[in-house]
Order: sequence, then structure tokens, then C-alpha cells
Amino acid sequence: SPIYQQLADRLAVQLLDGDPPEGQALPSVRNLASHYLINPLTVGRALQALVEQDLVEARRGLGMYVKVGARTRLRTAAREQFLREEWPALRAKLRRLGLQPQDLNWEKQ
Repeated sequence: SPIYQQLADRLAVQLLDGDPPEGQALPSVRNLASHYLINPLTVGRALQALVEQDLVEARRGLGMYVKVGARTRLRTAAREQFLREEWPALRAKLRRLGLQPQDLNWEKQ
């Protein structure tokens, strides 16, 4: 996928993790460009993609802010995508390997 989309996806994962929290500002275009070593225009396009997804909003003269409800919208979309695209393949692999629910450890190690 294009670099701007890769960055938008990465930023969306951070938003899903609560970084930054809803209502708070994202790092500036210049800071993001410097951090990821990419062109500021590419960063701007990634942020525009997040605006189009209704996750962030531009505040004139202030920057980009995480919209209230963004994390919930992201989580809902990610769950739907997981259940539609990833879970069937994962379930099939678990069956092929003979793994049962009791074999799976849900806790961090």
C-alpha cells in the first residue's frame, strides 16, 4: 500500500491503543515527518485519510485532534475485519494443529 496509507494505518493503531487520548492533539506534521523520515506532504495525506475516516479533526491554527469516539469506531471496525478476514483462517489452522481452547493461554507471558 502507499506510504501515506501505511502511516495512516500505523497512526490508527496508536489511536486504538489510546495514544494520544481522545480530545488530545496529534504530533505536528513536522514532528511526524521527522520521526518517520518521510515527506511532510505524505504525512499530510495520511492525516487527511484519518480525517476522512472521522477519527481526527483539523483545528485551524492548532493542529489535528483525536475526535471523541474515534477509539470506539476503530475497535468496532477492527473487530469486524478480524472476524471476517482473519478469524476463519486462524480457526482452520487451530483445527489442523489439533489445538483446543484449553491449550490457548490468553494471559501475557
